[in-house]
Amino acid sequence: MEMSFRKMASAAGPMKLTESLDISHLIRNNNEITAVSPMQVDLTITALPEGVVDVQGTLSAEADMLCSRCLGNVHEHLNMKFAEQFKQGTEPEEVEEEDDTLYMEEDTVNLVPFLEEYFLLHLPFAPLCKSDCKGLCPSCGTDLNESSCDCDNTPIDPRLAGLKDFFK
Repeated sequence: MEMSFRKMASAAGPMKLTESLDISHLIRNNNEITAVSPMQVDLTITALPEGVVDVQGTLSAEADMLCSRCLGNVHEHLNMKFAEQFKQGTEPEEVEEEDDTLYMEEDTVNLVPFLEEYFLLHLPFAPLCKSDCKGLCPSCGTDLNESSCDCDNTPIDPRLAGLKDFFK
C-alpha cells in the first residue's frame, strides 16, 4: 500500500484507497489479544499546495482480547480516524510547533507502518468485559462475576501486620 508524491502532484483530484490489511503479525507476541480481523482501510489521498500530500480516512478492525480484571473474553470493534500529512524532502532545521508534517526522503511512501501504528495506539489499554467487572479474587482466583468466595481480603497495613493475631 504505497503512495507516490510524483503521481499525486500530477493527479486531477483526490485518490481513493480501499484495502484490507492483514495485521495478525502485530499480535503474535501479545498474550492479551487472542485474535484480530484484517483491518479495513478506507483512505482519501489529496495533493495540497507546496508538495504536501494529505492522507485521511478510517480504519476498522475486530479484536478479541482478555479482560484485564477477570481474564474473560472481550470482543472489541475498533474504528479509528487516520490523518497524516507527508512531504517529500528533508525536515527543515527549524520546524513550527504545530507542524505535524512527516518528511520523506523517497518519492514513494509505504503507508502500512503508519496504519499499523495507528492500530496499536488505539487498542484499549485495559479492556473490560463489562464496566462493573469485579475481577478475580486475589486469594483463591474465583471469578467474582460468577460467584463469591469466603476469602478475607481486608487490606492490612504492612506495618501493623504483626498485630493481626495479637488478640487471638
